[in-house]
Amino acid sequence: MLGNGVIGILSETTNKWERRAPLTPAHCARLLHSGKLGKEEVRRIIVQPSTKRIHHDDLYEDVGCEVSQDLSDCGLILGIKQPKLEMILPDRAYAFFSHTNKAQKENMPLLDKILAERASLYDYELIVGDEGKRLLAFGKFAGRAGLVDFLSGLGRRYLSLGYSTPFLSLGSSYMYPSLAAAKAAVVSVGEEIATTGLPSSICPLVFVFTGSGNVSLGAQEIFKLLPHTFVDSSRLPELFDTASQSKRAFQVYGCVVSYEDMVEHSDPVEVFNKVDYYAHPERYKPIFHKKVAPYASVIVNCMYWERRYPRLLSYRQLQDLVHGGCPLVGICDITCDIGGSIEFVNRTTLIDSPFFRYDPFGDSYHEDIEGDGIICLAVDILPTEFAKEASQHFGDVLSNFIGNLASTKDIEDLPLHLRRACIAHGGALTHLYEYIPRMRNSQEVPENVTNGLSNKKRYTISVSISGHLFDQFLINEALDIIEAAGGSFHLVKCQVGQCTDSLSYSELEVGAYDSAVLDKIVDTLTSVANPKEDDKGKTNLFALKVGEVKDTSVSMGYGSKKRNTVLILGAGRVCQPAVEFLASIGSNSPSEWKKSCKIAAEFEEHNYVQVVVASLFLKDAEETIEGIPDAIAVELDVMDHDSLYKYTSQVDVVVSLLPPTFHCTIANVCIELKKHLVTASYINDSMFKLHDAAKDCGITILGEMGLDPGIDHMMAMKMINQAHAQGGKIKSFVSNCGGIPSPAAANNPLAYKFSWNPAGAIRAGRNPATYRLDGQTVHVDGGDIYKSATKFRLHDIPAFALEVLPNRDSLIYGDLYGVAKEALTIFRGTLRYEGFGEIMGSLARIGFFNSEVHPILTNKDRPATYRTFLFELLEVNNSDESVKAEKVITERLLARGICKEDEAAVRTAKAIIFLGFYEQTEIPSSCQTAFDVTCLRMEERLAYTSMEQDMVLLHHEIVVEFSNGRPTERQQATLLEFGKGETSAMASTVGIPVAIGTLLLLAKKITSTGILRPIVPEVYEPALEILHAYGFNILEKID
Repeated sequence: MLGNGVIGILSETTNKWERRAPLTPAHCARLLHSGKLGKEEVRRIIVQPSTKRIHHDDLYEDVGCEVSQDLSDCGLILGIKQPKLEMILPDRAYAFFSHTNKAQKENMPLLDKILAERASLYDYELIVGDEGKRLLAFGKFAGRAGLVDFLSGLGRRYLSLGYSTPFLSLGSSYMYPSLAAAKAAVVSVGEEIATTGLPSSICPLVFVFTGSGNVSLGAQEIFKLLPHTFVDSSRLPELFDTASQSKRAFQVYGCVVSYEDMVEHSDPVEVFNKVDYYAHPERYKPIFHKKVAPYASVIVNCMYWERRYPRLLSYRQLQDLVHGGCPLVGICDITCDIGGSIEFVNRTTLIDSPFFRYDPFGDSYHEDIEGDGIICLAVDILPTEFAKEASQHFGDVLSNFIGNLASTKDIEDLPLHLRRACIAHGGALTHLYEYIPRMRNSQEVPENVTNGLSNKKRYTISVSISGHLFDQFLINEALDIIEAAGGSFHLVKCQVGQCTDSLSYSELEVGAYDSAVLDKIVDTLTSVANPKEDDKGKTNLFALKVGEVKDTSVSMGYGSKKRNTVLILGAGRVCQPAVEFLASIGSNSPSEWKKSCKIAAEFEEHNYVQVVVASLFLKDAEETIEGIPDAIAVELDVMDHDSLYKYTSQVDVVVSLLPPTFHCTIANVCIELKKHLVTASYINDSMFKLHDAAKDCGITILGEMGLDPGIDHMMAMKMINQAHAQGGKIKSFVSNCGGIPSPAAANNPLAYKFSWNPAGAIRAGRNPATYRLDGQTVHVDGGDIYKSATKFRLHDIPAFALEVLPNRDSLIYGDLYGVAKEALTIFRGTLRYEGFGEIMGSLARIGFFNSEVHPILTNKDRPATYRTFLFELLEVNNSDESVKAEKVITERLLARGICKEDEAAVRTAKAIIFLGFYEQTEIPSSCQTAFDVTCLRMEERLAYTSMEQDMVLLHHEIVVEFSNGRPTERQQATLLEFGKGETSAMASTVGIPVAIGTLLLLAKKITSTGILRPIVPEVYEPALEILHAYGFNILEKID
């Protein structure tokens, strides 16, 4: 299909706001009707239909394009952003921004798909001119849209601070039909400033622009539409010294800063040298926060930053500035470099919600723009706000290359700039990009995880390389030098320049079994980086920094940081929060919680954590770790002793998120290999029998480290031990916990939903219960659990209408917590929304939970439908079709005595109908019992949608009596947590405690050995501290 002259245009699917097109209808018309030019010819253009593309489908049809979902006739297929994998067709050529040439891990599945389908890939980012400048880019449009959006928000921000300004009339960029219309609106704002002025108390209003590239030029283009004056950074103090005393100001000020305004040489004798700074940023210290930032009202960040350089503004610098009365109102971070040069910009924002607010006084983030702090804009898809002009600009350049790309079968026939932009051709990487697999391999599982720890002495050295590594393909030369000498490498860090003016930076751990090999590698790299004077015409290709040689058999990574490896068994929903937590320890990714957590901060100063996620199915593990650095997916059957032994032997701590039936098997291997183990499951008798063996070999098996059990233990023991320390006695201990839908998601008759198979939850609701109430022991049979539900209300959260059901044997917690002899009441309950027990009890009495094989379900000659099965259970012989289902069911429930009251019968009937039991659909043959049928229906009808959240509510209440005359106290502790994004509250409240337990073992904060629960201070005190730092708020109250 390559070179057949037929072009396809993809519909963009990555973002709802992506409205750009690689070619406009006008470009298509010229390509189709310009005639044949030599070998170049565009015969057809097929456009995938899109209802959001800036140019409607019929406009393409009007110029002769075809509109069709099917692009199978196309030899060349164009897009803007990466398409979905299923859109890649075999033996085609594709052109889009792929972000694969630096071996970016998150985009490797796309490259693999391209190669597997024998396709070709051209990356727009790699099409550069003779001078190394990118020819296809949207930089100016990002700058233009970013500043318009910020000015719009600036008006609202000033209003919240009590100032009315002309900016308030400005809308966001996407609200205008064209760039010209947006500019006209800015001009109107400027005219109003020039005539009516700005309040003097917010002036001088100073906009600081970083950099002088296209992004900065685009932002300045918008700024210049206002009445303005540009000043040099050295003159900024003068603006405040000579500020007008009039009540209004009639212009704004701009200041464009470069690296010289941001850093200075650490040696006072030395002056700033740009070449030296690029090569040795460690020789320079930041000055922006002293020289420029104190005078800035707005910082418009347009300059790409790499981690080896000093930051533009850190958390601490901002706090100092604000305490000093700096006029800074907001940050317009067009680079959208998260956790980058502006450290407190820790998230991207959306076009329709472009701002967040950071309060440096409270070190907190907010989604509004009202209140204390700095507003921040960090939208990562700004050019699409001016989709029409951006598409026109892009297509003007791209259309010059289309004839070649569409009609060429052999890339050797292409011009040089297009050949160099071809990452893959016919399913194989082209020569310039053969380094990609090597970089990918260097990020794979380290040797000590996959092949066992080597006993042979190994030498490693840290090598940092900076320069035009990717756009000039110098990375190939560096890796060739390493491998040709007999060395190997592991990619530790990689920072990629985002434009041709920016340098890229890679930190490699180079290893060899002979120190002489390392010497040779370093010498060769040094000679390339610093050519001799008599090598005429040669210039420095890249800057080189070499660390000390280490003699070790274990790769350290992250410079001098020690790697700690954690094996997590099981890749269910709970796993991902645990992986994210652990992988963030010691990493460079910004994590707000670590700043306020002493344990994590101290540990990661010299350590980092690598997580290996093992699952029976590799795909599940891969999906769990997707996008998480320092996480590895492996396939592992824990019942394969050799494989389990192999992986366990090479890690520091094992975490089991598998069902409890596997834990003894895993624990025995951990004991044999002297590896710590953490689980979230209850410690049963079989596990506890391993206590002495674990203690003898000096390991800790930390169990019940989840929510319930887990956080409930920790909250309880903190309260109880504090009361005992004050001389009190616990007269009552009540603990209630539930994982339930958020109020908005409780939208069915049961007000309950499942995020997993409901069988376990239904069975748990049938277990008998025992508790103590006012000194009397109460037993509840399993069949009576639902009807024993009682109302539950929280004074501080009155909107929740809940009920509580007794949860198994509460008395064992009296012994566990040391209050059995003093507490007259010991009760643990399960929380549900009010009415749940009534309906579930009715379903149980009908027989929906019976586990015996039912004859009607095994009659293959006459398969049952849900309705016939319902009628069988309700003993309905004949039903009048004209009678409504609800009435039929309600009458039978009352007639059979299943429900005593009309209202209860109606509620149960509604639930039965909602669950689909009145439908005439045939029941699958796999269902043999009523319990099977019920689980299937509940799993289908009571599932969370992707937009719904769950919540977890855990509430402890103790009554404490004192002998010293102190009044009796009622102490309460409450945890309320909601699901966030794709992570449920249940997954977080189980996965994060497991990860915290793992961190405490790695950091050697837990010294007790044997079988352990989180009921001892050395576990629960630091664990609760970390939970609080991570954002879990436990509200404590004493009445």
